Amino acid sequence: MRVAATAWAGLQGPPLPTLCPVVVPELYCQDQAHAERWAVTSEASSGSHCARSRMLRWRAQEEDSTVLIDVSPPEAEKRDSYGSTAHTLEPGGQQAAACRAGAGSPAKPRIDFVLVWEEDLKLDWQQNSASRDRTDTHRTWRETFLDNLRAAGLRVDQHAVQDGNTTVHYALLSASWAVLCYYAEDLRLKLPLQELPNQASNWSAELLAWLGIPNVLLEVVPDVPPEYYSCQFRVNKLPRFLGSDNQDTFFTSTKRHQILFEILAKTPYGHEKKNLLGIHQLLAEGVLSAAFPLHDGPFKTPPEGPQAPHLNQRQVLFQHWAHWGKWNKYQPLDHVRRYFGEKVALYFAWLGFYTGWLLPAAVVGTLVFLVGCFLVFSDIPTQELCGSKDSFEMCPLCLDCPFWLLSSACALAQAGRLFDHGGTVFFSLFMALWAVLLLEYWKRKSATLAYRWDCSDYEDIEERPRPQFAASAPTTAPNPITGEDEPYFPERSRARRMLAGSVVIVVMVAVVVMCLVSIILYRAIMAIVVSRSRNTLLAAWASRIASLTGSVVNLIFILILSKIYVSLAHVLTQWEMHRTQTKFEDAFTLKVFIFQFVNFYSSPIYIAFFKGRFVGYPGNYHTLFGVRNEECAAGGCLIELAQELLVIMVGKQVINNMQEVLIPKLKGWWQKFRLRSKKTKAGASPGASQGPWEADYELVPCEGLFDEYLEMVLQFGFVTIFVAACPLAPLFALLNNWVEIRLDARKFVCEYRRPVAERAQDIGIWFHILAGITHLAATSNAIRLAFVIVFEHVVFSIGRLLDLLVPDIPESVEIKVKRECYLAKQALAENEALFGTNGAKDEQPQGSEAMAV
Repeated sequence: MRVAATAWAGLQGPPLPTLCPVVVPELYCQDQAHAERWAVTSEASSGSHCARSRMLRWRAQEEDSTVLIDVSPPEAEKRDSYGSTAHTLEPGGQQAAACRAGAGSPAKPRIDFVLVWEEDLKLDWQQNSASRDRTDTHRTWRETFLDNLRAAGLRVDQHAVQDGNTTVHYALLSASWAVLCYYAEDLRLKLPLQELPNQASNWSAELLAWLGIPNVLLEVVPDVPPEYYSCQFRVNKLPRFLGSDNQDTFFTSTKRHQILFEILAKTPYGHEKKNLLGIHQLLAEGVLSAAFPLHDGPFKTPPEGPQAPHLNQRQVLFQHWAHWGKWNKYQPLDHVRRYFGEKVALYFAWLGFYTGWLLPAAVVGTLVFLVGCFLVFSDIPTQELCGSKDSFEMCPLCLDCPFWLLSSACALAQAGRLFDHGGTVFFSLFMALWAVLLLEYWKRKSATLAYRWDCSDYEDIEERPRPQFAASAPTTAPNPITGEDEPYFPERSRARRMLAGSVVIVVMVAVVVMCLVSIILYRAIMAIVVSRSRNTLLAAWASRIASLTGSVVNLIFILILSKIYVSLAHVLTQWEMHRTQTKFEDAFTLKVFIFQFVNFYSSPIYIAFFKGRFVGYPGNYHTLFGVRNEECAAGGCLIELAQELLVIMVGKQVINNMQEVLIPKLKGWWQKFRLRSKKTKAGASPGASQGPWEADYELVPCEGLFDEYLEMVLQFGFVTIFVAACPLAPLFALLNNWVEIRLDARKFVCEYRRPVAERAQDIGIWFHILAGITHLAATSNAIRLAFVIVFEHVVFSIGRLLDLLVPDIPESVEIKVKRECYLAKQALAENEALFGTNGAKDEQPQGSEAMAV
């Protein structure tokens, strides 16, 4: 329904009159009963609701003389929508009445977000004065935060559950139609204008259909999300957006969650200059126990079966994606994107795409391994070694060690022949080309998904400054593309901080190198100790025993150092003051990966390229700290490298999968046991019905995608850089990833609290890391031409550095081009010709690859 109201448009009006006396900077009212009524209804009556200490002006727009809905505008002269919600105005007076008349708000508000905190009643009597002061401070911060949320226009309903000596408090947050409309425009959310035909295409499905072969990977998933042409939301163009006549469904659940999370991230609970702002700080300080949006309902299908017509989105994902029986089906990426957002969907798209490409690599690698198995029994040098018996005695491994027979190394020589033969040379070349093609085709796939999901220009135009950055930024400056004032941190200061952070990274890398040296010494000493054993079998296998135990010790060092460094990298990245979440994550990812690369790959690189090359000869052996340098066993270092890869790669995969299966289940079980046992003690029936917020609070908090990406990228490095030593590595990776896809899907659907949907343009800096690994893999697999390769890479690296220092397009020109593109899109959004029958996406290229397995 159209409602004519005062125009929220281009001219700036006078300040609104003060509606009630302001006692303190936080929200207070003389009429407390009315304030409580307003908090429940999320609407303000005309004249008696509370106002913030800083009253706001109307922002005007000259496009139309009437508005379709009235929302709370920001301050015109001091429009700060990044650092906090301190300048927002709650709906009130005639404007709120117009909003109610036009919106027809539903009787039962929808719960958009849940805040949880627990209070231990026992501690109130047992705490000392310092602990009691801390508890009082946390209580004050919570009350202030909730008051400021109400001032921002949110409805806050509180529920408390008495569990024995603990009270669990739930604050259920709902946003009114006016608040949603205001923040949707303020956040530049994209909403649908015109529905388009579904343009998803699978080259594998099309090829099989053309060949007339049944496609076992294809499955019809119900409730397919439609595709839209969309643009940034404008309140004064409301009727032009699809579904604007139904406020219950106009904003999807993910859009509502994004709006609520933005409000929560900006709302202060104390003095803003002291960084007492946002939900992140409250969670870190322990003021709140959890903050999460609700799932759409239970994931288990209803009693009438999976074909029931009213499955919710979560049930559809569980039935057709997270179910273990769907391991051989395409992923419903459009459904994943609708429920979890583009960032999660892009991760699963990458994981499925990479897993699909592992199939040909695994087939070729298995064939190469089978060739090695055949050569074990037909290779003449190996047969001669094994048949030499007592003919050849070898020099002692240490000064006090005995001579040993060459024939005792028969088993090692045969095992080495499995991997060290002519077929591995071909496989190394194959994998180098495979890695390059994988990345090139992923770029096409990524670009197609970004276009279909309308996030191609997200990083340049749509992405907002991080609330933590906005709260700490010393000044503001106009965005060169959008022209809006944004928080600003000087680039020179950031560069100095990043340089200081780089020094810390170098120190941590040095720690890893020290650990590597200690492992080398351990292996050398262990080999000497075992070789002196009177047991001839142990003495013969001394080098292998030392290497195997060294690999296990190295894995333990890797896991411990990883945990320490990740925490340190997070603190450093926070200190560097990156403007957007994408830049923050890219900087954090690069730091951690540099460390993890050295951490995981240092030992295999040493074995592959350095071990056994600096041994010396009898009478003149080289030493390290007085210990004789390691040398390769009789079978060569390649078998030892294969062993190292299997221990680190397969061992890490097994440990990670066990952690991903057991830890969420154990955490969820403990959370349920802790909450439900307290209810039983309090006299509540164990079978009593739960609210959905209670059920979701029993789930495990989602910890993001960083660990998932890191696991796959490290695996990619093992598969490509050292593949000559272990042709079966792609097979192990393929088997692991088939499990990983459904395991991760199950975690997101069944075991995690629902994360806030985040937009993303691509997989971020991970792609550039993968490209770097690909170049390194090409170098390591052409290693016998070391001088030529090193010289070529030095020249090209210098050229690449100069290319980065001297960009092809001057920065000023690039900014102008992006600015013109932004203004052109804004102009098109205002033009009614935009809404014709032929959408802009009708000429979608059809070359996209298969939706990932």
